[in-house]
Amino acid sequence: MKNGDSLKVSVAPTLRKQIADTLRNAIALGEFDAGERLVERVLCERIGCSRTSLREALRELENEGLITNLPNRGLIVATLTKKEARAIFEVRAALEALICRLFCEKATPEDLQECQNAFEGVVAAYEAGVPRDMIIAKSRLYDVLMAGADSVIAERMLRSIHIRVSQLRVMSLASTGRREASLQELRALVECLLARDAKRAEELSRHHVEQATESALARLD
Repeated sequence: MKNGDSLKVSVAPTLRKQIADTLRNAIALGEFDAGERLVERVLCERIGCSRTSLREALRELENEGLITNLPNRGLIVATLTKKEARAIFEVRAALEALICRLFCEKATPEDLQECQNAFEGVVAAYEAGVPRDMIIAKSRLYDVLMAGADSVIAERMLRSIHIRVSQLRVMSLASTGRREASLQELRALVECLLARDAKRAEELSRHHVEQATESALARLD
């Protein structure tokens, strides 16, 4: 490279990142509905930021496919077609199965205890029946699994996938029938993870996502 100064960063992107993370988390927890219009003035007031910083963050989310810019309407929370949703769930199934196998192979005794503790949190949240709290508790469980699996690339990809299907997960867990089935599936999965049964854990992980897929696609109808 001839000019060594050409790649210098003059301004730290801390504020933009914080705003993007805040909006990303809000979308993941279902605080914005799919297709909901994002009004800059309202967001600036809620977040407490300037329009310049907000627009930088919104561009980041648009590049990730979380929001869409529509002619004559502006920015909205992205919606998924059934074809897109099925494709995303297929990738999710593969990544979660991989994470479960790696967890069985690499998890420390501390990771196993954290897994047990996180699942107990899932049980409590599912019994309370608040979709937002269930998503938080389940995300905590996957945080533990990803930490124990120790695969930076798989973790980064899976986190992105989880955000893309966030609204569908919230809608799916609002159903009492699906909520009960989901908890039973997770209980069986966690038992295999704690026993380090990698093959069975992979199978149960895929089954869990397949069942979630059918529930989510039915909601899209």
